Amino acid sequence: MIIQLSLNDDDTVHQIWRLQHIAYRLEAELIGFKQIPPLLDTFDSIKQCGEQFFGCLSEDGELMGAIAVEQEEPNTLTISRMMVHPDFFQKGIASSLLRYVFDTFSGVDRFIVSTGTRNIPAVNLYSKHGFIPVRRNEVAPGVELTTFYRDSMKEGA
Repeated sequence: MIIQLSLNDDDTVHQIWRLQHIAYRLEAELIGFKQIPPLLDTFDSIKQCGEQFFGCLSEDGELMGAIAVEQEEPNTLTISRMMVHPDFFQKGIASSLLRYVFDTFSGVDRFIVSTGTRNIPAVNLYSKHGFIPVRRNEVAPGVELTTFYRDSMKEGA
């Protein structure tokens, strides 16, 4: 089940923080860079980030995965966070979260997401869902970030 997560609920924010630190530690290992921004987040910085979070919950209410979005430009939505607990890898959770965002924000013209170029599982996930790489930036020596766009698939477009 996917629901919108409230950043006004301290227990929810704690669950997001915990999941984020577990998931992004693995990405940090994959890309060889330990100072990725999600690992620097605190409880308060998540609570005040202004992003919209959606979570995939197990039957017993455990947060298995989450996605966060923010509108930085008109008609464009940035997927600012994507995380799945390692215990739930390869179960379609990330794909379900992406589809949920695409359906929920179907009026958006473009979706943007970035990930470490060496994070092959994430690169493959985004490519599978129609994202196209548009640029690469070196964010630290030897660490490259790839930005992807997915344009709307509206009828008549």
